Amino acid sequence: MFLGQYRHNIDEKGRLTIPVRYREMLAEGAYVTQGFEKNLMVLTAPTFQAISKRVNQMSLTESTARELRRLLFSTASYIDPDKNGRILLPQFLRELSELRNEVVLVGVGDYFEIWPDDSWDAQYEKLKDTEANAQRFKGLSLAPEQT
Repeated sequence: MFLGQYRHNIDEKGRLTIPVRYREMLAEGAYVTQGFEKNLMVLTAPTFQAISKRVNQMSLTESTARELRRLLFSTASYIDPDKNGRILLPQFLRELSELRNEVVLVGVGDYFEIWPDDSWDAQYEKLKDTEANAQRFKGLSLAPEQT
């Protein structure tokens, strides 16, 4: 599971060092694709393949299905960490997400996101709102399961 936040720099060649805690989970390779908030999502190969399968089962006659395919596949790129734990982020994805030098890698469970540092700082401020957090968790039972 991808957890935590890590600040790293993208080098002049577009390479990003992946946190050691994430590397083992990327051993089978991964895919990077456009996120939903001007960020990038990095999905393990099995997770990306599961999503791909579900998207490919959608009818081509539906415009939303075609748009979803375009969004997912046209911005996806296979990545394989090098021996130093770095991945190469394609230039078009760096531009799309306005990634510059410093970025924040954010674990979100089955995948992680890559954010421009200033965009993440703004997003993180939203996550500090205790009243909003209470509403976010309202429908989720946090009680322990009964055995």
